[in-house]
Amino acid sequence: MESNGADPAVLAPTFDDWVAARGPALLRLAYVLTGNAADAEDVVQDALSRALPRWERIARVENLDAYVRRMVVNAHTSWWRKFRRRESPSEFVGGSEVVAGPGEGPGHDERARIWAACQALPEAQRTAVVLRFYEQLEYDEIAALTGVREGSVRSRVSRGIAVLRTELGHLNDQDMGERDE
Repeated sequence: MESNGADPAVLAPTFDDWVAARGPALLRLAYVLTGNAADAEDVVQDALSRALPRWERIARVENLDAYVRRMVVNAHTSWWRKFRRRESPSEFVGGSEVVAGPGEGPGHDERARIWAACQALPEAQRTAVVLRFYEQLEYDEIAALTGVREGSVRSRVSRGIAVLRTELGHLNDQDMGERDE
């Protein structure tokens, strides 16, 4: 193997530096996948706790961000499988809607509708839609992250968007951030 004269250990970011720079993006991804901040923090913490002992090797991969993002998606999938049979919180208590929290209200109605519709999607569809439109990844990148074929990713995104269109009535690809291809 030829060396370009640069020491890979010098070029690789330290774990702390990388987490300081990329941690907020990982939390945003996990939040969209899980639906709440506490679970998002748990998923990211799980992924990063697995990365730390192997950081010297992980830091040398070609696309470090994609590698750790995959770890977050995998941690979320493991978490979801582990807890899917437990009770899930509901926004309805005794037939009445829970009072809106801070920062919510009439100005957030449309976002709340989209968020609720996304949360109602099956896990595989929601993950594919989030990675496609929130993370703006290509189908082949999503396939690599989730470990399924590209055709399955396309199907999951298509079905997820179809459900969202039905639920929301007026959703189009521009609303979801779809780029012209």
